[in-house]
Amino acid sequence: MSTTPHRRPRTRQSRLLWLLDRLEREPRADAVIGALRKGVRALPLGDARDLLHGRWLGHPVHPLLVQVPIGSWLSAAVLDLRPGRSRESGLLVGVGLAAAAPAALAGWVDWAELHRQQQRVGLVHALTNSVAVGLYAASLTCRVKGRGAAGRAYGFLGLTAVAVGGTLGGHLAYRQASGANHAEEVPHVVTEGWHRIGAVAEFPAGRPVRRSVDDVPVLVVRESGGTIHALAERCSHLAGPLSEGTVRDGCVQCPWHGSVFRLSDGWNVRGPATAPQPSFDTRITDGHVEIRLRRQDRDGQAPDDAEAGQRRTEAGAHGHGS
Repeated sequence: MSTTPHRRPRTRQSRLLWLLDRLEREPRADAVIGALRKGVRALPLGDARDLLHGRWLGHPVHPLLVQVPIGSWLSAAVLDLRPGRSRESGLLVGVGLAAAAPAALAGWVDWAELHRQQQRVGLVHALTNSVAVGLYAASLTCRVKGRGAAGRAYGFLGLTAVAVGGTLGGHLAYRQASGANHAEEVPHVVTEGWHRIGAVAEFPAGRPVRRSVDDVPVLVVRESGGTIHALAERCSHLAGPLSEGTVRDGCVQCPWHGSVFRLSDGWNVRGPATAPQPSFDTRITDGHVEIRLRRQDRDGQAPDDAEAGQRRTEAGAHGHGS
């Protein structure tokens, strides 16, 4: 019989994750966060706010914009390792500085619509990136003045700050799921076919009602004319409860951050949400509402099939009263 002692598996949390988790819970900067959030929301951006959110792209545009400064500065660092390439690396430092401004603006606009724990990490992320911008500005100044060694030193310090900021950004995106589509799992959880969710009388006209299918919350709204709409109830932005939102002009507005979705098909007509809501076909059978997840892009369902289902809904509603 072997007497070799068994090593216990290491179960301690890494120091980095411990620090990040502690940062999420640290409330001392909350007053500053509140003031900054109010200021960012007050910026007169108009339609450009949705442009900066990335609604047109289908996901946040900030990660796309940061590729330019990060790529430029990393390339400058590679050139700085080779003699005689100071002019080219200086040009890349300048390109990175110019591209940092729109990337930062998009990041701040997204940051203002996050949960408080995410904003705490995001604030340090932004401050770290600001330090990087300051170091690269000093690097460019030194290069212009002919102080190449100092310019390279500031550049490497700036790249270090960029790496720290990137770590915090990764934590925001992948650990805290900021910017992720919080309704993406719905098509993978809801089973095929029709699901009965209640009698028609249980859905007062014009009022959002919450139901559940396969443990997935569903928002149901019956219009005054009898048409019934059903969407995934948790907002794709940060899982806000749409059933507690405002229904107006054929849309529902999330009560948390103001995203607006079209009831007929779940399309996100206003941000900060960048992804639409999964939507359901509806019909009325024996006085009861039944819904089926729309899977046009998954099973080849013809568009007119969904339209026919809606016509059956309207006909059934008129037959049972509104």
